[in-house]
Amino acid sequence: MIQNFADWLVYGVFGLDAASHLGAAINFFFYDTLKIIILLFLISSLMGIINAYFPIDRLRLFLTTRKLYGFQYFFAALFGAITPFCSCSSIPLFIGFVKGGIPLGVTFAFLITSPLVNEVAVAMFLVAFGLKATLIYTVSGILLGMIGGFILEKFRLEKHLSPWVRQIQAQSETETAQWEAEHIPFKKRLPIIIKDAWNIVRGVLVYVIIGIGIGAAMHGYVPEGFFEKYLSADRWYAVPAAVILAVPMYANAAGIVPVIQVFVSKGMALGTAIAFMMAVVGLSLPEAMMLKKVMSWRLIGIFFGTVAFFIIISGYLFNIILSYAIY
Repeated sequence: MIQNFADWLVYGVFGLDAASHLGAAINFFFYDTLKIIILLFLISSLMGIINAYFPIDRLRLFLTTRKLYGFQYFFAALFGAITPFCSCSSIPLFIGFVKGGIPLGVTFAFLITSPLVNEVAVAMFLVAFGLKATLIYTVSGILLGMIGGFILEKFRLEKHLSPWVRQIQAQSETETAQWEAEHIPFKKRLPIIIKDAWNIVRGVLVYVIIGIGIGAAMHGYVPEGFFEKYLSADRWYAVPAAVILAVPMYANAAGIVPVIQVFVSKGMALGTAIAFMMAVVGLSLPEAMMLKKVMSWRLIGIFFGTVAFFIIISGYLFNIILSYAIY
């Protein structure tokens, strides 16, 4: 129905030629914009219901007062996956975890996963690439956070936290009071959840439009086979090149998924495109500048280098797994 509307608007009302570059680009823009906005609102509403009954304070208390035998990395990564934050907006929660006495490796598991996997990324990925690719992307993003957090914990990097954070940690006391949920009827929470979901859509709308606009331009004008020639799966350097090119950029998942959708349609291997996306949303210069408040440059370098290494490894694995799972 959305495609029919886009065809009617672009080719009927606007009178553009379906065979032209401009017509194909404008049609792609309207179709993807409408589709993604509708899906984002529905998924954000659903996740709002989940988040309303699983607040941040409960997770913090749970992770600091119980022995979880390694499962704390899974819980932190899972929480990162269900929170709709980009790399920069995840940092306030990261700081809160550190201040609350949660181990640094666990906080890294959250910081790695949060921008990589969230309902925005999953919803858009599902529309763009289907269920199998979405499951592989989601599970791998959570595993990346878990493994990265576990390894960074073994490095014992607490000494590289800023003096400001270490002072706060020394003064903080572990929370002991049991968190009690507010007993508000669901029918009273629902309007607030819906309003928050719409605010999430509004917050990412600019990124969506910009991302789809770039994707539409590439869809209409990038020559067929361009990415297949330079960044195809059989090029050994394709994945590291994509990750290196992505790090200086900054976007959230809402802005980058439409772009990599076009990359794939133009010949880039899906695994390489996912690695590019993960590097864009998970490693950025604005994030590094914000992390400087709580980390030394050496710790930031270790964090970025470790995550970039695992993204590159994941990209190669994606290309192998997805070639069997999809084709």
